[in-house]
Amino acid sequence: MSLRSRLAVLASVAVAVAIAMCSVACWFIVRDQTYALQQQTLATAPIPHNLPPVACETTPQAAADAAKQKYQQLPPQDQESYGGNRWDLEVAYSNQICVPTGPAARGIVLHQSDLDLLNSVSPEQPVKSTYRVGSYTDGESAMIRLTPLIVRQTGQPALVVTATSLAKVDNSLQNLGFILLVVSAIGIGIAGVTGRLVARAALRPVDDLTDAVEHIARTEEVGTTIPVHGNDEIARLSSSFNSMSTALANSRERQTRLIADAGHELRTPLTSLRTNVDLLIRSDDTGRPLPPATKTKLLGSMKAQMQELTVLIGDLLQLSRPDSPRPGQNVAVVAVHEIAQRAVDRAKLRGPGLNYQVALEPWYTRADAAALERAVMNLLDNAVKYSPPAGAVEVTLHQGRLTVRDHGPGIPEDELQYVFDRFWRSPSSRQLPGSGLGLSIVAQTVEDSGGRVTLGPAPDGGPGAFAVVTLPGAPEPPPAAPPLPPQPPYPPGSAAG
Repeated sequence: MSLRSRLAVLASVAVAVAIAMCSVACWFIVRDQTYALQQQTLATAPIPHNLPPVACETTPQAAADAAKQKYQQLPPQDQESYGGNRWDLEVAYSNQICVPTGPAARGIVLHQSDLDLLNSVSPEQPVKSTYRVGSYTDGESAMIRLTPLIVRQTGQPALVVTATSLAKVDNSLQNLGFILLVVSAIGIGIAGVTGRLVARAALRPVDDLTDAVEHIARTEEVGTTIPVHGNDEIARLSSSFNSMSTALANSRERQTRLIADAGHELRTPLTSLRTNVDLLIRSDDTGRPLPPATKTKLLGSMKAQMQELTVLIGDLLQLSRPDSPRPGQNVAVVAVHEIAQRAVDRAKLRGPGLNYQVALEPWYTRADAAALERAVMNLLDNAVKYSPPAGAVEVTLHQGRLTVRDHGPGIPEDELQYVFDRFWRSPSSRQLPGSGLGLSIVAQTVEDSGGRVTLGPAPDGGPGAFAVVTLPGAPEPPPAAPPLPPQPPYPPGSAAG
């Protein structure tokens, strides 16, 4: 079954159960209320205290049979008049049951439990009646009142049994049950049709979502969205799908731009390499070798271009990692101050004439040590690249906040929004070596570590750029256990030897 059919069936079943429960509850409530009214009517019947025993028998069954036989011997018109009486009467003594003569003499079926009430009657106790639903000797149902008392003339305990017919009440209840059954059947049918319509209307957004997914699967046109109405679960699903579709479109756009930018960046060194190689081959083919100085210069240029290609390919591999750490990555608690110090030591080799001002406080975080060191090294490379001769490079680490500042020309304010984009390079620095991926790698590495990186002007308004890396803290790892001392060799002939 389809989801729409299942929802319609479930709605129909739920409504059917609800209607059935309401109908049954309604029938029982009406029955109890009607019986209560009959009981109130029966309570108004007088209680005779001076009835003589007439047509008495020794057992309830014998009295019921005698009353039934007497009732059947009456003319039909008298039987009908008995059915219209307001109440009927019997008297039960301790050892016999008497049916009074007269127009109200109609047999009532008694049980032994009714006669047991005679054992509890006494002159000191007030007269108190009990009620139950029973039947006449001809099987017709009746509301019965049982009243134990003491006969005034004889002082003998007696049980006055008064009854009123429930035939009309039972007929009314049967008609009510049939009406409720018909109404329930109609209600269940309407519930089924309504459930189908409601399921169709409720699942219409799901149909739109399915059409959009099938359209994307068929045409591969990511970025397709569907309209969102309301704020229910279906609206949340539609919003999530729109967000996913937009994210996929942005991811494809970034991938396309990355491929185009990488192709553009790779084309320049490859073109230069091909030109130099063609020049060397042509010089050998024509028999006119290049001067040694020119050949040495060409080979040095080719080596530099190959190094540039190597760096560019390494940066591309670094950026190809997913945003979330993979199970194989070496993510652990690392000492940020030690990583920063190693990066500073490497930066001193690349810029030996600069003045390094380093202040590093201990700080630990969870990250990939190699990736984090490369990110810090990229920040220091930029500082070294743009620092003037004998300029100062300031590196500080305090409470997880790593800052790197140089005293170079800085970054124009209108270019700050592009500094972390891939392959973006400032127009004023295109003549300098670099791939434009260093700061992108810094941003991705810091975000993978749960931190944040910013780049802007110096806070004191002076020259240079000011980079800030904020990393979350982690508990300091326990010190490594010292290595075990070397064991002395076993002497020859020992058991271990």
